[in-house]
Amino acid sequence: ASDVYKRQVLPGSQIPTDGEVVLGSSLVDESMITGESIPVSKHIGSEAVGGTINRGTSPIFVKATKVGKDTGLAQIIRLVQDAQMEKAPIQLFADRVSSYFVPSILVIAFLTFVVWYFLAANGIAPVAHNLNPMDNPFLYAFLFTISVIVISCPCALGLATPTAVMVGTGIGAKNGILIKGGRQLELAHKITTVSYT
Repeated sequence: ASDVYKRQVLPGSQIPTDGEVVLGSSLVDESMITGESIPVSKHIGSEAVGGTINRGTSPIFVKATKVGKDTGLAQIIRLVQDAQMEKAPIQLFADRVSSYFVPSILVIAFLTFVVWYFLAANGIAPVAHNLNPMDNPFLYAFLFTISVIVISCPCALGLATPTAVMVGTGIGAKNGILIKGGRQLELAHKITTVSYT
């Protein structure tokens, strides 16, 4: 049963999961978790973080204390995923605006269709895009209706904000900066001092 819980971690190897050093001592590179480039000394009783690398010259034996979703690395991954899914206040505002904007545009597009269809069917409308309104009043009015919808599309409101949050938290995570969510990312421009410990 002891083999299940204890693993030998050779120099240059990755510690497989969070645990405790039960035999040996070595230097471990924890930079992927802490950002610190200098290896940390680990000895019997020291906590070892899964995914870190044994950079010393001797093997260590690590007894697993946390596995799967309970490991520190899994919690960091979950934090980044939650941050990407959380809506920033500006995104909530954009959603609220879009909820009124889209129906308004559809009403305007419908009115555009009605007006241009009436003008085309009665021979009042001018020739547009090499399309004679008298040949096909429906197609003529439909052309203007689609133009209204395409030009006023609220895609920028609905897509740009969540995309910016996902990209921002993803780039932050790649650079060792964990951003808790869209709200925190939105408030980051107010930061005046950054302290490293």
